[in-house]
Amino acid sequence: MTADDSFSRLDDDDYPAYTMGRAAEMLGTTQGFLRAIGEARLITPLRSEGGHRRYSRYQLRIAARARELVDQGTPIEAACRIVILEDQLEEAQRINAEHRRTAGPENPTTLA
Repeated sequence: MTADDSFSRLDDDDYPAYTMGRAAEMLGTTQGFLRAIGEARLITPLRSEGGHRRYSRYQLRIAARARELVDQGTPIEAACRIVILEDQLEEAQRINAEHRRTAGPENPTTLA
């Protein structure tokens, strides 16, 4: 691995750079919270060779959204489901926008 390869990881949202302790500290939550959202299958941290959980920046953003909902009084299981549905909706909207761009004005699609 070259130095350039190592530095490119700094910009990679999916690179599992954060330990559980550091992730919990950054989010202002407990390690138990991170375990709970993992058990609810909201995020699945990668494991180091020693078996320690490692989180990416993308996963931390998802965890932060779940924490926001829990802080507002939403049960953790419901918060995880909401975040999953929000993510699915965002992806569907992205796909629809791409479809509209590729259909163009000469091939308009209609909804029945």
